[in-house]
Amino acid sequence: MSAGSAGKKLCLIEDIAPRSSKAFDEVAAKPLFVVRGAEEIAVYVNSCPHLGVPLDWAPDRFLSLDCSLIVCGTHGAEFRVQDGFCISGPCRGKALQKYPHKIENGWIVIEDQDE
Repeated sequence: MSAGSAGKKLCLIEDIAPRSSKAFDEVAAKPLFVVRGAEEIAVYVNSCPHLGVPLDWAPDRFLSLDCSLIVCGTHGAEFRVQDGFCISGPCRGKALQKYPHKIENGWIVIEDQDE
């Protein structure tokens, strides 16, 4: 985001525990989810590159049982948390669509987009 550009607050960082995830269905033109890894925060469009279906296998559940990977609830494709790159499954080699964001005063803020 450029300096001074508008954005939309998703939530406070502290609202998402480390090594967990949360869906945001109605804050942008596309459904989004946030993954908070051990040290990174990533915002992705909630759509599998294989079938275009939502990834969560239960509300706010996007991560593997050990919280090391994002997993598609439909067919089990596995994606790296830090960059959304698919390492296993039918969309291997593709990636989740990242959504521009920044951290501002403890808030996760997404860039307004016309999509």
